Order: sequence, then C-alpha cells, then structure tokens
Amino acid sequence: MKKWMASSMSVLLAGVFSSAVLAQHAPEQEQLGNVRFPVSCSAEAQQKFHRAMALYHSFAWTRVRPAFTEITQVDAQCGMAWWGLAMVAADNPFGWPQSVRLKEGEEAIQKAQEVGASTPRERDYIAALALLYTDHATVPHRQRALAYEQAMAQLAARYPDDVEAQILHALIVSGNHDLNDKTYARPLRAARLLEPLFASHPHHPGVAHYLIHSYDYPPIAHKGLEAAQRYAQTAADAGHAQHMPSHIFTRVGYWRESVASNQKSIEVAKGDHRYMPHAWDYMVCAYLQLAEDANAEQVAAEARALRTLNYTYSAGVYGLAALQARLALERGRWADAAQLELPAAPAPDDWKRFPQAESVHVFARALGAARSGDATGARREIERLRTLHAALNEKKLAYWAEQTDIQVAIATAWALRAEGKDAEALATLRAAAEREEGTEKHVSMPGYLLPARELLGDLLLELGRPTEALREYEASIAKEPNRFRGLYGAARAAERAGERDKAKTYYTKLTTLAEHSKHERAELQTARAFLGK
Repeated sequence: MKKWMASSMSVLLAGVFSSAVLAQHAPEQEQLGNVRFPVSCSAEAQQKFHRAMALYHSFAWTRVRPAFTEITQVDAQCGMAWWGLAMVAADNPFGWPQSVRLKEGEEAIQKAQEVGASTPRERDYIAALALLYTDHATVPHRQRALAYEQAMAQLAARYPDDVEAQILHALIVSGNHDLNDKTYARPLRAARLLEPLFASHPHHPGVAHYLIHSYDYPPIAHKGLEAAQRYAQTAADAGHAQHMPSHIFTRVGYWRESVASNQKSIEVAKGDHRYMPHAWDYMVCAYLQLAEDANAEQVAAEARALRTLNYTYSAGVYGLAALQARLALERGRWADAAQLELPAAPAPDDWKRFPQAESVHVFARALGAARSGDATGARREIERLRTLHAALNEKKLAYWAEQTDIQVAIATAWALRAEGKDAEALATLRAAAEREEGTEKHVSMPGYLLPARELLGDLLLELGRPTEALREYEASIAKEPNRFRGLYGAARAAERAGERDKAKTYYTKLTTLAEHSKHERAELQTARAFLGK
C-alpha cells in the first residue's frame, strides 16, 4: 500500500470508508455520488472533505465553497481545505481564462502553503495547483494552465492508486483543449484516462461529468451517451449533473431528452440563478427544433423576468442574451431580430464584462436587419460587432474574438446580399462557413445561433442554386443533426432540384421531429402538403 494511504490509516480506522462518509450519505442525505479523497486532517474534517469533493466534481459552486470553508473551521491545520477553496476559485476549467478568479485563488493557495500538509502527496497537490496562480500578473494563462496540467500528470504517475489524482489530471487535460484543434487530441486523451475509471468507479460523479465534457463535440458526441445517462442518476441532487447530459443530447439531436434534462436541472438548482439562464438557453434551443414555440416563448419570458442574475458567471450571461436571439432567428423573424434589446441589468456595466454575450445579441440584430433588406441598419450593427471584437482582443479572449470576427463576416455577407452584391455575398459567406467549421462551439453554448453552413444553404437557395444548396444543408445536418431549419432547407432544396425522394425523406423527418407541435409553422404546412400529394 502506498505511503500516502498509510499516513491516513488512523482516519481510515475511524471509519472513513464506511457508508456513513460516502458522498450520498452526508447529513442532508444528498445523492451526490461516491467520492473518497483521503486527507491527513481530523476525522470530522475527513468526512466533510469527501462531501466537498463530491460537490466540486459536479461544479456545485454555491454549495462547495461553504463546504470547504467549514472544513477550515473544523480543522485549522487542514491545508487541503484551503487547496479545495483554491480549486473552487479556479472554477470551471472549460470556461478558462474568464472563469478563474485569480486573486481569490492566489490567496487560498498561499494559505494552503502556509498551513501546510503532513503528507508528501497532499503537498504535491498544493504545489501543482499553485502553478495555476503563480505570477499570474506576468505569465500568460495558457502557460500557467499547461504547467498545472504537467504537474498533475506527474502527481497521477507518482500515486497511481490515487483515483482522485487520475480524475483531476484527466479534467485538466480536457479543460486545456484548444477549440481550434479539430483532431480533439486532448479531449480524446482525457477520455482514454477516464473510460477505465468509468467501469471501475461507476458512481463517481467526476468520471461521468468529465467524460461528457470530453465528448461534447459533434464527431465524438455519441461516445458520451452512456456517461450522460449515468451522471444524472449518480448525482441526482446536483443541478449541474442534471444539466450536463443535455450537452450530449444537443450534439446528437435528442431534443426531447435535452428539455427534460434542463427542466430537472432547474428544479434541483432551486432558484440558483447562476445556472438557470444557461439551462434556459438549452431549453429554448431544443423547443425551437421541435417547433414547440409556445414552450420556447414561455421559457424566454421567464428569462426576461429574471432580475437577480449573477453577472459574474459567463455562461449564464451568454445564455440570457442568446436565448432571446434564438427565439427570433430560428423562426426567421428577421424584423424582430433587428429590434432585439438586451435584458436590463442591475448595473450599467454588467453586460460589458462579457463582450461575447453582447456580440451574440448584436449579431442577431445585424442578421435580422440584413435579411429584412435594411443594409444600412446591418452595417451599423456590424460596426458594433467590430467594437466588441476589439474589446475581446483587449481582454485576450482569442477564441471569442475569432467567433465575433466570424459573426462580422456572416452579417457582412447578408448585408452585401441586401445591397444586391450577390457574388460578393456568396464568396464572403462561403469563407465564413469554412472558418466556423475550423473552430468548435464553446461550453457556454448549446450551439451556434444559426450554423454558417446552414445560412450558406439559405443564400444558395435564394440565388436559385438548389443543388448546391442541398449539398450545404446536408453538410450542416451531418454536424448539427435534427435541426428544424436544416431539415426544412434540405427538403426545399431537394424538391427544387427535382430530387423528390430526398425531399420526401427530409420532409418526413421534419414532420416526425415536430409531431407534437401545436404551432402551425408555415414550414410544416409545406411539408404536409408535399407529403400529401
């Protein structure tokens, strides 16, 4: 048995591994999954540490910070409790660099070093995490994140029996993925580390959770279905655990399952406004694909009524802006999109914290104006997008800056179309589609507002080139399955190209997708008319 386990023997004898300390048997009878993280702290602190780490593995931030803080009060010599608070400050690695709270984390990890730990293993954990915060004012985030990853790899190799080390190493490997890397090298490497643990530790919340994140990309999403189904059961009392399966469901076009997942997430979150707009965005996206417009509008109305959003959480702020834009764009309500207004925020500068959220809103306005024939209005919004692009560059948020630049290109293409410059519009939009496919969607979003390649199909169809349009729609559907607009576009293009069998296939898929819809969208009327001939 490894030395680090021997050093915790007195704690083990006190009953650490009894059923009383498993995460789902905490005093509150929470069902959070099974987590065992031995530390050289008091028996009471050890019991609470298991629960705190179970909360961490489900990113239950509003509950995990008090949990680790309580441990510092129960055992003032438990340096690992301060390590836990530094982990909480690092927040969601898939939202880095914006999500990490550097000052808070630096103070916590310094306290962990000051208090110390009595085992080499624990000191290694503290030293590894310290690399994420050391010299953060002068050393770029990416360099520090990779140094932390390397240190966790060494820790995991040094203590091969430490399951938590293996899991946390895999988390940071996946979290450090470059969204421009279409080989998915890091997520797949993380999945290879996690898959054996998924079999040997089926009720560990972190294993299933981080597998979902690792597979949250179109070409590999189907690999995450088992983890998605298990995670919600494993950590039934964690709101994030109920939401995360919808990341996989969305990627594979399981819209009904995505709605149910997010409904449960909001129920379990019990009014935690940090998560709700993110879940609402996923729900609006799913309802619109099912043509259940009344449900989508009801969710959007709830979002508009929210007055206590935490404007420090990027995914929530993004979701609040995006879901309103989706409601207009997905249904082709271009005039409505052109008139969108951001929800009122408690403070004037709240939206400015996250230019990527505002850019989604401005992009919707630009696209709405252009497709309404208002080139001047579209050009005005495009200039706003360029200003936001500069702000993102200034914040060194390269991914979001690129996404905003792609939005500029898409909106410009449709402005050119409104100006009658069709050849230039087509070339610009085709280039934008290629650029978009060279990147990947961020964890904050269920998907792009409207995929660029789907929009390219729209333009080709408007220009009377249905065969080419069909090719673009089908390419978009391959990446974004079961999208209502994509299926309808493919059906129309096939019909106009004289490919009636293909048109029948796509119209049938469309009507099946929306079989429970109570809203008579014009697209469904067209589909039924074709199928009824």
